[in-house]
Amino acid sequence: MWCVAEIDDTYIARMEDVLAIYERPLDEAEPVVCLDEKPVTLHADVRPPVTAAPGRIAKRDSEYKRCGKANVYCAVEPKSGRHFTKPTPTRSLVEFANIVRQLADAYPAARVIHLILDNLNIHRRQALTQTFGEDIGGAIWDRFHVHYTPKHGSWLNQAEIEISLFSRQCLAHRRIPNLTALQGEAEAWNKRVNADRIVINWGFTRRAARTKFGYTRKQFKRSKN
Repeated sequence: MWCVAEIDDTYIARMEDVLAIYERPLDEAEPVVCLDEKPVTLHADVRPPVTAAPGRIAKRDSEYKRCGKANVYCAVEPKSGRHFTKPTPTRSLVEFANIVRQLADAYPAARVIHLILDNLNIHRRQALTQTFGEDIGGAIWDRFHVHYTPKHGSWLNQAEIEISLFSRQCLAHRRIPNLTALQGEAEAWNKRVNADRIVINWGFTRRAARTKFGYTRKQFKRSKN
């Protein structure tokens, strides 16, 4: 469950903005992409596991070795079923800039790309300009219309659902010892979900939000003015 912070005018305004974007029909000229990241702890087996065979179940020793951490960027266009999964050594400004550039390159014909982000300090234009320079970085960032979730409102980012899918379907309870192995597993998972065009059916609307949090459309419009 998510614990919702105090609902003030700023929270409502950002929530309404994000939910309005989700209610838009699928549009190739203005795709809606959600992006977030997940830390991953790397583990290795200390003893070789016993593989399954006829009459023998697979076994794995309970002892393992910690092999550090990595990060995985998970992006998804929920209504089209396009998935972008990129493991990186760390969660840094440069790596965020690179995934944003990858997203821009994935939609060459888009008029504007609506990008849903939380309020992490690296999720800013400065990450692109510091990495690629003012001209190139600024041009890449300008291809996006960024919609920030409210503070303590990252549950409104459908990339959280994407992270959950990746965690359950790719990572599960497996032991992945290093970044190279993680990149290989993520690439395989990404190819499968893209081939299957796995979409996210988001049901929380602005009308549902107004009922849930006890404010009206008129109250919201007055708070904006």
